[in-house]
Amino acid sequence: MTLSFGKVYLVGAGLNAATLTQRGLALIQAADVILYDALLDPALLATARADCRLIPVGKRGGGVSTPQAEINQLLVQYCQAGQQVVRLKGGDPGVFGRSLPEIHALQAAGCAWEWVPGVSTALAAPLLAGIPLTDQAYSSGFAVMTAHDLDRLPWPALAQLETLVFLMGGRNLGGIVARLQGAGVPGERAIAIIQAAGSPAQRVWRGTTADILEQVAGVSLSPCVIVVGDVVELQQTSGGPLAGKRILVTRAAEQASHFRDLLVNLGAQVVEMPALEIQPPRSWAALDEAIAHLDQVHWLLLTSANGVQGFFERLKHQGLDSRALGNCKIAVVGRKTAQTLASYHLQPDFIPPDFIADALIEHFSEAIAGQTFLFPRVETGGRDVLVKAFREQGATVWEVPAYESGCPTTLAPAARAALEAGTIEIITFASSKTVTNAHHLLQEIPHWPRLLAPVKIASIGPQTSQACRDCFGRVDIEARSYTLEGLGEAIAAATQM
Repeated sequence: MTLSFGKVYLVGAGLNAATLTQRGLALIQAADVILYDALLDPALLATARADCRLIPVGKRGGGVSTPQAEINQLLVQYCQAGQQVVRLKGGDPGVFGRSLPEIHALQAAGCAWEWVPGVSTALAAPLLAGIPLTDQAYSSGFAVMTAHDLDRLPWPALAQLETLVFLMGGRNLGGIVARLQGAGVPGERAIAIIQAAGSPAQRVWRGTTADILEQVAGVSLSPCVIVVGDVVELQQTSGGPLAGKRILVTRAAEQASHFRDLLVNLGAQVVEMPALEIQPPRSWAALDEAIAHLDQVHWLLLTSANGVQGFFERLKHQGLDSRALGNCKIAVVGRKTAQTLASYHLQPDFIPPDFIADALIEHFSEAIAGQTFLFPRVETGGRDVLVKAFREQGATVWEVPAYESGCPTTLAPAARAALEAGTIEIITFASSKTVTNAHHLLQEIPHWPRLLAPVKIASIGPQTSQACRDCFGRVDIEARSYTLEGLGEAIAAATQM
């Protein structure tokens, strides 16, 4: 709810959505206006209200930025209009956050304002790379500095310190190394460069002041954090069977990735590649007609979470709920489908033991002949094996479109960048359609077969594996249990071999 008096909150966004404070999240969710810097995690803005005004103001090193005077004016303008304004800054607003010019402008205009601390990049980036900044034996303290103007720094004094952290130093790495060596830092002093910390594109180089420039020659390092000191040798990698593995996950663009979270919990770094767009069918007429005759249906057949959601949302649109199913039984294929059904407070009457459609008819528990099945499904591109098998045994199957799945228009930039950088080790597929769509999207990269050659292809089950062979000529990992959990287990097992 908008208050009667405006106020500006200078909020530290941390390094990513995972490092945002609860106070920061609450203010973002309540804001009328958000002015945000570049390089912020997009997930932060996704939590804002639908009617919140989002204003990018740049602040990317070397890029185009909104002039500071204009930012000051916008903050004052919206505050005086009675708006709740969040000025969202990376890290902590008090650590190289350039907050004072904005605060002075607000004070001069009589505007209310508040600082909201965040987790500084100087603290978060090293730890996310597995590097502690202090240690009882190696480092009793550390210094943090910006590398924008190297001539202002007291290099002889810095050379005496155990641990140094440089922010915004990607373009000046050569100068940093030269000045450290000139101040007496030995060539064997450890150094780490952490690029894009906390993001799926995070990359870490470790070396010494003598060889680090050779390691990163020709690489654009920004944004990065540079750590100098023996603590670099204490680097610890996160636990889990997939620790250090970078995995490309294909998924539906609109759906939260349960699989992503599963892989992250196993230690993996995940890059998402939306390969499906879930949309309404071209017409609801067939499904509406089927709902009007539910009293004639013996079994509701559900084979996807999207089918479940499409059916029950249309049921609600007709002013009905699950009671309209009456004596109709429910057969479900897939654990995820069953979980989605449970969200509507219903349990299936039958689930095949292997969680796949091909096992449904083989293990069906009741007579099929003379039964009527209602099958809400994808409008185009679905497999007909199940429908054919039921009809061959004397059943009536009403196929009705409950959703459509299309291919995104472009390949996600993060996925393309990771593939072109050669950092992806495994690509996963949880349906045949994600395989064919991903194959189509990869055509945007002229040399995609060469990029994919060293990448292992992981499939959720036999039908998806066949699609992988058709499109890519191979499949390297296949789940034994045809679920996302089973796919995660198969990937973990394969990487331990």
